[in-house]
Amino acid sequence: MSGLDKMKARILEEAQSTAQEITDKAKADAEAAVQAAREAAEAEAEKIIERAKRDAADYMTRVDSSMEMQRKQAVLAAKQEVISGVLEAAYDAVMNLDDKKYFEMLEKLLEKHALAEDGTICFSEKDLERMPEGFPEKIKSIAASKGGSLTLSEKPEKVDGGFLLVYGGIEENCSIRAVFDSKREELSDQVNRLLFR
Repeated sequence: MSGLDKMKARILEEAQSTAQEITDKAKADAEAAVQAAREAAEAEAEKIIERAKRDAADYMTRVDSSMEMQRKQAVLAAKQEVISGVLEAAYDAVMNLDDKKYFEMLEKLLEKHALAEDGTICFSEKDLERMPEGFPEKIKSIAASKGGSLTLSEKPEKVDGGFLLVYGGIEENCSIRAVFDSKREELSDQVNRLLFR
């Protein structure tokens, strides 16, 4: 083998050795890069999984809170419906009192609302027809005890029960419905305490 062939062979051998080293290094670098990417992906996946778990837990907390709020609202609505039913039953009971008790209640209502002025008291047609004998005198007596006077209007008014007091053009609605409506909150509280302690 000539010197030139030997030189070529040595250069070729060195080139192959260098190429092998470069290939080995490239493989090692690629494996390291793949390993680093795998580790980074696994770390990122862990973060995503943890974030998903937290988000799911937060969502469940919000769902539980929302369901609890809806439950409370449903209970409150049911209580209000029961209370309204009780108040409506009480109103019906008052409207269906026998005449004696009904007009005794109206006397007490008049004692509470009569003023020390001259005025007119107006009843419904039904109450004018069933008014007990002597009740107009009781009206005058109650008004006089307050320092005023009341004239019984013969013209029926459109009230459910109870009466209207008119003093100098100012009307005070003392109908049973108006009394119930004005006391609704107070009565609701009392019914709530009795039924839902």
